Amino acid sequence: MKVVFNSFRGMYSDSPRALFEALVERGDDVDVTWLAAADRVGDFPAGTSTVEFGTPAAVAALEAADVVVSNDHIGFDWDKSPGTTYLQTWHGTPLKRIHNDVLWAPEGRLAYLDTEIARWDALLSPNAVSTPRFQKAFGFTGPVHETGYPRNDVLSSPDADRLRAQVRAELGIPEGATAVLYTPTWRDDQVFNAADGGPQHSFPLDLGEFAAALGEDHVLLLRVHQMVSDRLDLASGAPIRDVSSYPDIRFLYLAADVLVTDYSSTMFDFAVTGKPIINFTYDLEYFQNELRGFYFDLAEAAPGPLLSSSEEVLAAIAELGRVPWVPTERYNRFHEAFCSLEDGRATERVLQLFFPAGPPGPTAAPTHDGKRS
Repeated sequence: MKVVFNSFRGMYSDSPRALFEALVERGDDVDVTWLAAADRVGDFPAGTSTVEFGTPAAVAALEAADVVVSNDHIGFDWDKSPGTTYLQTWHGTPLKRIHNDVLWAPEGRLAYLDTEIARWDALLSPNAVSTPRFQKAFGFTGPVHETGYPRNDVLSSPDADRLRAQVRAELGIPEGATAVLYTPTWRDDQVFNAADGGPQHSFPLDLGEFAAALGEDHVLLLRVHQMVSDRLDLASGAPIRDVSSYPDIRFLYLAADVLVTDYSSTMFDFAVTGKPIINFTYDLEYFQNELRGFYFDLAEAAPGPLLSSSEEVLAAIAELGRVPWVPTERYNRFHEAFCSLEDGRATERVLQLFFPAGPPGPTAAPTHDGKRS
């Protein structure tokens, strides 16, 4: 069986990575090829077969595959062969409207993406809330499997504490420091209407000043969306650790003590950890009512209050340092609605659906660099 994996245009990450590592651990007789971005080949484990993303070799690999596993639109043209199964894992619970449901998109973009959706044979869903929204937004009539996301299994792993310590040491986070992970989402208009044709991103605050205001006992980890990560320009010497190029965000969830985000789907994944989430929603009305639109009222459903200024965010983080964190009723409702399937066994469920050969059962936890524990 020939299997081609892809994650975020050639990264070694996310649910495709979790499924691949489980197949390796189980010892399945599969011929695996990864699509790899030229600058990310070093992230893949030694001995992994890769072809450069977007090249004729990548097209040939996809067209010869028995199974294709991807977590996003692949983004270049290829012809799906008869008999090939394309499993689309997708990459998040949608708060923001997606595909056909968005309020605005550049001309021709949705029609182009529809050609990719037409190749899908099955789609994974992280929860019952997301399933009908995926079906409608993508116009997808094939099977949608509510399995939870394989990528999130590590967050419930018995090895989570060891992995947390390992990643914090790698990032240079001092013992006892509070790691604040900031994951702002991208703005469609900034990306597609950029004057020079490339993706742009602006922040509602001075990141250096914000990081300094957190204090010496805090570390700010900045993870911008992959749509804009190539345009990040931080001042030299800013007290920030840019983790935008870190191969797999799920290990950053383990390393972090608190998440600050706006409308990113990272909040749904981070909630699996039970650690605090702060929503910095400075442009809520514009994003919700004009730019992208939401599937539900964030103010009602969010795991905590929505904050509109950096001063409020700093105060909320400081408060977390004064009293032990205990999940609130709001937080627990959020977790119940969106994380009920994130029990550490999503990978096992997906393997039984699409790769049933081999004995069932949980797999060994990966390390952050892809080696097995």
